[in-house]
Amino acid sequence: MNTAFARAASAPSQSATKPVRFLIGVDGGGTGTRVRLAYRQGRVLGQGEAGPSALGQGVEQAWRHVQQAVMAAAGQAGLGVLDLAECAIGLGLSGATIAEQAESFLRLQPGYARVLLENDGYTTVLGAHGGRPGAVVASGTGAVGEALREDGSRVLISGWGWITGDEGSGAWLGIKAMRHAQQAMDGRVPAGALAHAVWAATGGQRDALADWCAAAGQHAYASLAPLVFDQAAQDPVARAFVEETVAELERLALALDPSGRLPVALCGSIARRVAAYFSGTIRARCVEPQGDSADGALLMIGRALTEMGL
Repeated sequence: MNTAFARAASAPSQSATKPVRFLIGVDGGGTGTRVRLAYRQGRVLGQGEAGPSALGQGVEQAWRHVQQAVMAAAGQAGLGVLDLAECAIGLGLSGATIAEQAESFLRLQPGYARVLLENDGYTTVLGAHGGRPGAVVASGTGAVGEALREDGSRVLISGWGWITGDEGSGAWLGIKAMRHAQQAMDGRVPAGALAHAVWAATGGQRDALADWCAAAGQHAYASLAPLVFDQAAQDPVARAFVEETVAELERLALALDPSGRLPVALCGSIARRVAAYFSGTIRARCVEPQGDSADGALLMIGRALTEMGL
């Protein structure tokens, strides 16, 4: 069982002498960033989106996209420029379990009154179950599972990153598709519909595929995942990859809660796409999420301020 979690809080800003008027909840991953802005009392005012803020892609980029999304949320709320010293921000970011990345990120905080950083799996659990015990299997660009148990303990499964782990994720599936396309181009395996679809998306010649792979990162590989689903009906290789995805996410769900008591929310484009193929015992425990990771981040920072008496 993995029980190492990121719960990192920055020191209050030196200008944090004003009362906190606004709460900001952030959901950040390898594909994009979503922000929800609310009054301190909880009423949501606006939301915004920007590019990826997974810490593994760079902490400067993460803050840049978080701030862009915050500005978009403030604009939607008609607030103009926010005074960060009046804002407390809770962030659920991919990569926050890596201590060095989390610490580097917090050192660059631009002046918020309070900052609380967690991994996006935890904020997804909070949002999905309204802060109550439950489990989440989240698979989109990456994959992670997290559960909040009845006794308040937490368990984190997967989320090791797209290079060595994140089985059942979009990036993992895209790497499998690209590996198959390369083998088909070499003539090591038959070239079916999936291989042709990957070639069409990334270049039909060996040099083009090599150039694409040299430049590709997590998001680029995840962009190939829809091709696997699109070709699954006619290509046995694609169909087998989908079945492997289901098996990996089921293993994740079982490892999260071997007792099978907790409700399970499926989050992310890949998890929700394969939900119908899960075994009956897991499907019976699945519930619709009450909210998303940004909602969970709002709940997290709001609770933290209450605990501090702020």
